[in-house]
Amino acid sequence: MPIDSRAICHVAGERGALIDQLDAVTIATVVAAGLILAWAMLLGVWKYRQILTSPNGQAHVYVDIAHRAALMYSFATLVLAALTALSAWPAWVNAVCVAVAVFFFVAAIASYVLHGALRDTDNQFHPRPGGLVRGFMIALIVGEVGTVVVLVVGVVVAWA
Repeated sequence: MPIDSRAICHVAGERGALIDQLDAVTIATVVAAGLILAWAMLLGVWKYRQILTSPNGQAHVYVDIAHRAALMYSFATLVLAALTALSAWPAWVNAVCVAVAVFFFVAAIASYVLHGALRDTDNQFHPRPGGLVRGFMIALIVGEVGTVVVLVVGVVVAWA
């Protein structure tokens, strides 16, 4: 169903408002994107503070990575919201896909924040990590790529 572009100008709650045309999973995903973006902004403040106080004018590598990753993951989450809104799959399938992907997005950012706070490494994969980290990385790859593929196929099915 096409979204009425005039609805964008309406206040939420009014008849025909854009938010009234979206399902709960899509709205929750947009909220998640906004929260990750807010987190990214706060990480930017941390990064800026480290740049100002560092003798070499640079933040710790993992503070920089956390900031950039949070920015990128916030927009990736917004893409998930669009895919969810257009998907032919039932809401529960879309919700599981979004939950899995966002879980891994947040876990990745959190790991970067941890390394930035501890200043314990400049490469979390060197020396080569143990089985737990490798297992998590495999789950992350399967989870992130798999959920996006499922949602994209849902859009193609809805379009066909």
